[in-house]
Amino acid sequence: MKYRLFIILLLGLFIQSISLAQSKGKTENIVLILIDGLRWQEIFRGAEFDLLTNPKYNSVDSLERMKKYWAENTDDRRKKLMPFIWSQIAANGQLYGNRDLGNKVDVANPYWFSYPGRAELLSGYVDEKINSNGYKNNTNMNVLEFIHSQKAYNNKVCAFACWTPVGKCLNKDNSKMMINIPWENITGDHLTEAEILANEIQHLAPKILGYGERLDFEVYALAKAYIQAHHPKVTYLDMGDTDEYAHSGHYDSYLEDIHQFDQILKHLWDMMQGDAFYKGNTTFVIVTDHGRGVGAEWTSHNSDIARSQETWLMVMGPDSPALGEVKTEGQIYQTQYAATIAHLLGLHYTVDGQTVGEKIQSVSKFK
Repeated sequence: MKYRLFIILLLGLFIQSISLAQSKGKTENIVLILIDGLRWQEIFRGAEFDLLTNPKYNSVDSLERMKKYWAENTDDRRKKLMPFIWSQIAANGQLYGNRDLGNKVDVANPYWFSYPGRAELLSGYVDEKINSNGYKNNTNMNVLEFIHSQKAYNNKVCAFACWTPVGKCLNKDNSKMMINIPWENITGDHLTEAEILANEIQHLAPKILGYGERLDFEVYALAKAYIQAHHPKVTYLDMGDTDEYAHSGHYDSYLEDIHQFDQILKHLWDMMQGDAFYKGNTTFVIVTDHGRGVGAEWTSHNSDIARSQETWLMVMGPDSPALGEVKTEGQIYQTQYAATIAHLLGLHYTVDGQTVGEKIQSVSKFK
């Protein structure tokens, strides 16, 4: 009898171990990348002819710009604008949000601008008190802080932001995570040459955008140097040039920045896949915080600007089936991102007293 009970116990432990193994995939590292105010229209349609040819929105009437970004065919047009996204992520990852196909991604908050959008996607729920870009420290739990609180990720989560209020959104003043905002240096006793150079660049680069923002290439340089030196397991890059160029009505600069953002994704992905620490076990999650208007309202976004709630999502990593451009009808909300990111690491994200958005089932192979 004791022998039989022993066998049953061993069998139970074996089944439990299999179950636990099935609940965790290959992803050990996450790179979450946010690009502020990039419309789904450019992602899935490429450059918009009426805006591309309107002298009001372009500093120079350039045939070269038309040659660079325009094509009659939608597939060709979006590949010209974002070659990495449409050659690599479309082949090996997932793209959600092409509303022309009925595939929808939306913000859930009622405001449709930057701070509330970030707070929503990072926390997994909507707090309607967060209703201003000048909002105070956000004391709500966010998924990065949640991951950082796990033993395996303690001191292995970092964030690099283009915009000073991102520090408020992540509750930097009360957080133990490494959160780098404009124009803070990477600090430490033994900085690499790349870290030293990235620190210098952010102070030498022109501050052309204002609003407490540093340029996206500065964020990229700092994050890349830090990743190479310290190998964090979760990295958040928060970028915003697209939003500022759009607000200023410069469609040509907006397109150029989209193209440069695409190249940043390429260089970061290639660098990390060439590093044994990250190769084959790293998932990129690429998001925006809100949409924009259409036609003459493309420069703006808020609850008074129609379609500003329309967004998109991209994922690429070892546990995400290569669905490419998702062409089936469906609805995703940004409140679902936090649980999805945690799930990719084998974690169940919860917040006391709050109902967070459910994970996106199709993003991962395991349940």
